[in-house]
Amino acid sequence: MSDGAGAQGAAFAMPRVGMGTAVQGPRPEPIRRAVLKAIEAGYRHFDTAAHYETEAPIGEAAAEAVRSGAIASRGDLFITSKLWCSDAQRDRVLPALRQTLRNLQMEYVDLYLVHWPVSMKPGRYKAPFTADDFVPFDMRAVWEAMEECHRLGLAKAIGVCNFSCKKLNTLLSFATIPPVVNQVEVNPVWQQRKLRELCREKGVQICAYSPLGASGTHWGSDSVMASAVLRDIAESKGKTVAQARHLYMYNHNPRDYRVVSAATDVCLRWVYEQGDCLIVKSFDEARMRENLDIVGWELTEEERQRIAGIPQRKINRALRFVSDHGPYKSLDDLWDGEI
Repeated sequence: MSDGAGAQGAAFAMPRVGMGTAVQGPRPEPIRRAVLKAIEAGYRHFDTAAHYETEAPIGEAAAEAVRSGAIASRGDLFITSKLWCSDAQRDRVLPALRQTLRNLQMEYVDLYLVHWPVSMKPGRYKAPFTADDFVPFDMRAVWEAMEECHRLGLAKAIGVCNFSCKKLNTLLSFATIPPVVNQVEVNPVWQQRKLRELCREKGVQICAYSPLGASGTHWGSDSVMASAVLRDIAESKGKTVAQARHLYMYNHNPRDYRVVSAATDVCLRWVYEQGDCLIVKSFDEARMRENLDIVGWELTEEERQRIAGIPQRKINRALRFVSDHGPYKSLDDLWDGEI
């Protein structure tokens, strides 16, 4: 491992729970207010991306938090952002990060990730995409540019998102500065056992997105929160109705409010117990605080075994990147037969 890789590893310390900011459509003012509330609640890790269009309000909230004394300095925060596919080309990586930093009004990000192992023509940001939008993904060229971002001090650490075991092994085979993180979908219905084993072996931290299944998004599912196993475990935990007052609505039934809230806690605790970092998303202040409250209790071994037995199905399959005439002609091509 090179000096650069060693320096990255030695300096890397990511808070285990981060606040996600992927939203449907531009919502700068609600995001700014939510980030300020989250800082007050104790969050220090914020996850954004060029594609989310939430970098600017996060930067505004961070600056306001410093001015108000809520935090001492920008250094109290851990900011993750991501390189979008249309900038996943050697000569576009550094300019893209510089634009991210302008959006954030910051001198560096703590973690910069390749959002997908996908490249598109410059300027393509919004779906639907066509076959003509895609170009081959040159992993080596993109990663060498990511390494340069790290060497320049603009990204304290670098990593990837949505990399299969095969793609991660390929990257590790030539990287001078190995990725410190692979941010991927993790939840009880997509547990990522094979990938987690590889990441542990290689010293790559898994960061889990959509730990609750992303219900309500265009690609998400309620299969996590509707799991009979999780709901049964949740009921046994005796959570209160008040903990669910702003979460999911199941026929306006108070009992279901209680069960769904407890299932949320069970999901987050399960991810936490895997050793993963996790990205949670709620703009409700009470739920923000509850999402941080996953460290004072544990699942029982019997409960862990029951969750391990849940049938597995990937939710975010990323069909929008698959095209008969593009680099990835099938889901097997994109995910290397691992879903």
